[in-house]
Amino acid sequence: MAHLYERYLTNTGKVEVTDRMIEALIMTMIHEGPRVIAEPDNYQPRANIMWAGMMAHNNSCGVGCSQDWNSHNIEHELSAQYDCAHGTGLAVTMPAVFTYVIQHDITRFAQIAVRVWGCRMDFYPPEKTAADGIAALRRFLISIGMPSNFKELGAKEEDIEKMARVCAFGDGRPAISRALPGSIRKILKASTA
Repeated sequence: MAHLYERYLTNTGKVEVTDRMIEALIMTMIHEGPRVIAEPDNYQPRANIMWAGMMAHNNSCGVGCSQDWNSHNIEHELSAQYDCAHGTGLAVTMPAVFTYVIQHDITRFAQIAVRVWGCRMDFYPPEKTAADGIAALRRFLISIGMPSNFKELGAKEEDIEKMARVCAFGDGRPAISRALPGSIRKILKASTA
């Protein structure tokens, strides 16, 4: 899901085909994720998850678009510091990053909230719909047993300063957001809650 979200959060306009592909793949993961956990020997949901995962990783859903890898860049510091699984770190960083950058493009966040998470579109203000979508993502991740904060991940607040200093940002690719070390501190701090 993280690889799909990072491609969905694009500054490239009018990408309806890739938007719809990403939305369908995320919806597949939402449907099949709990089934895979409940029925680990059931081939069909695993096959669907693997097919969606392959599409998420091979860049088919990112062709011709700028991509935002800020959640990944921040998470890599968590993995390096605490030897946590990449996905568990992303479960903590993604909602924090998205909440931090939501104002950059409220429309994109509101669009995925409505199309994927079934949130009601609130036009006045659309920020509510966008925030509801991020909250729905977080609830889903928690529902499948992912950590929601530093404590559950085994991370320590006192390590934030060191991680913010060494976080590899600014790889030159255009993105929906560009965070600076001060922003990284705020995002990591938000991940503690």
